[in-house]
Amino acid sequence: MKIRKELWFGFTLMAIIITGTAVMLFMAPTITNGHLGLMMLALVVVAIMLGFPTAFTLMGMGMIFTWIAYEENTSKTLTLMVQSAFKVMGNDVLISIPLFVFMGYLVERANLIEKLFRSLHLAMARVPGSLAVATLFTCAVFATATGIVGAVVTLMGLLAFPQMLRGGYDVRVSAGAITAGGCLGILIPPSVMLIVYGATAGVSVVQLYAGAFFPGLMLAGLYVLYVVILAKIKPNLMPPLSAADRFVPLPAHTEPIARAISNTALPALLRALKGRRNLDVPTSHILKQLGVTLLPLAVFLAFALMSWNINTAPPDAAARAEAQRALATAKSDASGGGLQAPPGEVEEAAAAERSGLAEPPAAGGLAEPPVESGGVQEPPGSEDVKEPPGAEGVREPPGASTGVQEPPGASTGVQEPPGASTGVQEPPGATAGPQSPGAAAERTPPTRGFWIGTGVGALALAVFYGLLSFQRLEIFKMLLASFFPLLVLILSVLGSIVMGLATPTEAAAVGAFGGFLLALAYRQFNLTMLKESVFLTAKTSAMVCWLFVGSAIFSAAFALLGGQELVERWVMSMNLSKTEFLVLSQVIIFILGWPLEWTEIIVIFMPIFIPLLDNFGVDPLFFGLLVALNLQTAFLSPPVAMAAFYLKGVSPPHVTLNQIFAGMLPFMGIQIIAIVLLYQFPAIGLWLPEVLYR
Repeated sequence: MKIRKELWFGFTLMAIIITGTAVMLFMAPTITNGHLGLMMLALVVVAIMLGFPTAFTLMGMGMIFTWIAYEENTSKTLTLMVQSAFKVMGNDVLISIPLFVFMGYLVERANLIEKLFRSLHLAMARVPGSLAVATLFTCAVFATATGIVGAVVTLMGLLAFPQMLRGGYDVRVSAGAITAGGCLGILIPPSVMLIVYGATAGVSVVQLYAGAFFPGLMLAGLYVLYVVILAKIKPNLMPPLSAADRFVPLPAHTEPIARAISNTALPALLRALKGRRNLDVPTSHILKQLGVTLLPLAVFLAFALMSWNINTAPPDAAARAEAQRALATAKSDASGGGLQAPPGEVEEAAAAERSGLAEPPAAGGLAEPPVESGGVQEPPGSEDVKEPPGAEGVREPPGASTGVQEPPGASTGVQEPPGASTGVQEPPGATAGPQSPGAAAERTPPTRGFWIGTGVGALALAVFYGLLSFQRLEIFKMLLASFFPLLVLILSVLGSIVMGLATPTEAAAVGAFGGFLLALAYRQFNLTMLKESVFLTAKTSAMVCWLFVGSAIFSAAFALLGGQELVERWVMSMNLSKTEFLVLSQVIIFILGWPLEWTEIIVIFMPIFIPLLDNFGVDPLFFGLLVALNLQTAFLSPPVAMAAFYLKGVSPPHVTLNQIFAGMLPFMGIQIIAIVLLYQFPAIGLWLPEVLYR
């Protein structure tokens, strides 16, 4: 019987693992518990590759080797198992997993992806490789709304794959675009993988979501750039769409306006509203079309007004208080010698010091300093005299310390000019006296950036209306009906998490409710859909939770045997630099992505890598972003490329698995480029978390 190539690959890899483990054990001078831990790790990987359930394999191996480590003490073994499982189930972050999964299944069954793909396909009709570009955009948006890789790849395989093949697209390019775009759900929030990594590594899921946002967009952008360049270089692989495919029918009442007046939407609708009686077009139809047409203008004006309000807002009370504190600190530093006073004040201070009339240090409270140069005895009881409130730090006139009477009001209302004693200019409103309630704070002038941004937006809006034909208006309406509801859902979920308005669990609950509302709005909600969504959510959540329990038991057994310590000693003995360690770890994860899924890699190997990060000064957040980019290979690399099997299950019979694998290889290369870019420019992933949370 002939064995398939992927089976040969799997058996060869298992033989290498078993042989390497056996050689390591035989070469060791003595077999310690740490070596038993490494043998347990090798057996787990081989068992998973043979098809055993991952969660129960981890639990079984962990219990067996824990029993060996405890010298066959069954009571201690069961106690460790129960404690590990209870610790995992007490993790509040895991509550967000079933809620996000439920949101994804509801959005998937609302049939938004078909409308979204159609509208994006028509909107990008003139872009090279438009169908593949529209597929990648649709996958990115839908992955952000669902986070379920299998659902996105399967639905796009049903919708986009046949259309791309009918349009003359190469099978490998089409398959690569669908599988690579579908796998973006691993990285782009709300990603279940990021939740699993955060719970395993002890990293904030909120910061992981903020950090993964720009790397996800970067990877999607690299995919689109590759497709566009390939379509320009080799147009035979992705032929342009025909006129029939780009045709957009107009509504019956819109055709007379386009034919009689103009095909440019905004001026034609305005003229039609003025002369509507001659066109025999209902006024309500014109007003509806005009309302949709003016919607971008209304949004632009709203954003411009909000930006102007923020940009020119006067300093609030907190800012003024901070300015006063800064001024007081500057004065204190100046009086202590930190700042150079103006020449006139230096001479005045020197004369006052020679005559014994120097003012006290600012930090010295209300007591007069001892006279050093004059040696004049202070009048009796002068140290008992209290200064009036507010006189602290106020310059006393000459003679104030020798019994000379101050002029009326000198101690209660006379203030120095701003900055007279230190040369520090006080900001407006930073003086000590409170403002009167009726005094309104003046707005600051708009910055140059505001005017530049507003001008660029106004120019873009003018170009938009200049190019907006009635056909493009229909495409814009399709985008409003398909893309913008998803956009609102995404912003409500991710925005509330990233801005700190809600925890991931609370935002997941909002997202699940939003998915329910979308299904109702598009009239797709019914009892059957609800039952299927609940069943699939329970199935996926149970799989993830059992994986966590198995991982906790396995990790406890591995640490108990001393396997983690053995691995750490081995890595540290190599004297690796930070770069070498990161390269080695990412290569190992890349190779593990061939036979294993991302869940298995995280729950088995991340507890081994995470304790090593402190030794090399690696931020666990940054390491998690590198791992998230790298783990896309778990869905794109043969022989266990799950995305390929998802697509193969819904593709035409003549499409082979080898063609799908060949189409995924260039996108795997793009993933490696993205990992290198993230390593060379860490700000791609760390800038947003640092701005928001650090």
